[in-house]
Amino acid sequence: MRQDSSLSPTSLWLRRAGTLGLAALGAALFWALGLPLPFLFGPMFACLGAALLGAPLKGLGPVSKGARTILGVAVGASLTPEVFHQIPQMAGSVAFVPLYIAAIGLIGVPYFHKICGFDLPTAYFASMPGGLQDMVVFGQEAGADVRALSLIHATRVLVIVTIVPAVLVWFFENPLAEPIGAPASDLPLTELLIMTAAALGGWRLGARIGLFGAAILGPLIVTAILSLGGIIEHRPPREAILFAQFFIGIGIGVGYVGVTLHELRKDVLSGMVFVLILAVLAFIVTEMVVLLGLASPMEGFLAFAPGGQAEMTVLAIIAGADLGFVVVHHLARLILVILGAPIAAAMLGLRPRRGTKGE
Repeated sequence: MRQDSSLSPTSLWLRRAGTLGLAALGAALFWALGLPLPFLFGPMFACLGAALLGAPLKGLGPVSKGARTILGVAVGASLTPEVFHQIPQMAGSVAFVPLYIAAIGLIGVPYFHKICGFDLPTAYFASMPGGLQDMVVFGQEAGADVRALSLIHATRVLVIVTIVPAVLVWFFENPLAEPIGAPASDLPLTELLIMTAAALGGWRLGARIGLFGAAILGPLIVTAILSLGGIIEHRPPREAILFAQFFIGIGIGVGYVGVTLHELRKDVLSGMVFVLILAVLAFIVTEMVVLLGLASPMEGFLAFAPGGQAEMTVLAIIAGADLGFVVVHHLARLILVILGAPIAAAMLGLRPRRGTKGE
């Protein structure tokens, strides 16, 4: 959406303040009603509902990206020497990741192109289970419909983030009551300072070298090095994880600002049906991995659920799952998609357009 360029700085900040207030009300309501994940679902559904009603919401920009650095630190801190030594044991299940991605592409591209009527560049990048921002950037360079890509991937994340907790509660009988972290007052001040430096420094370094998903992967890499070296021994405090949930929820809901009835019928509906296809593929792969004894049912389910990296990290933490196992598989998926999607697109003749602008 480009209307922001016509708004004054005061109007932009008023919209951001209104969005923040609405998200806070959503979180408070979910908390008061005892609903699950109030700091994620409250802001998400409050902003989603307001966006669909045409409210002039506005995301928090760098603050939201900064919140993702917290999850990068949380994942990096979970990569302890014990987890690192277990990585070879994950090779069998990780080997299913490229097969999983290939199956998604072989089904997803014809679905979006032949059935939903999208052009080939849009169909290809809509089907790839990578990060929303990464797929939009690649798709824009190949001449895809950027708005459609944004809505399709936002819908994928929204539906999966909504369904996965329900499956964990009702199917796996997991109350989602695991502590997300110790309070800040219980952690050593030196570790808090080191984690803050790792978050900001890793983000800045990742962005400088052009790392996709720099806000998560940069802090993750830096913190993993510190964790493996024994410099830090704790995950970020509870308050920081709740802060990250809050802004991730806002980001998902605000993604639907300005959506039209036509976009709901075509882009959003297409994305929702595709989630059902993904669910079937994820179930098949998870069953194979579990039956082969390569993962427990819950870890296998979370490892192959095609949600966003940040969102799946939050869910793995509150479910008390093996965070290292889950994250290794999601990292493998994202890295393969990010590295392989442009190559496969070029093989399909989806060449970058001349003079394409990145923003």
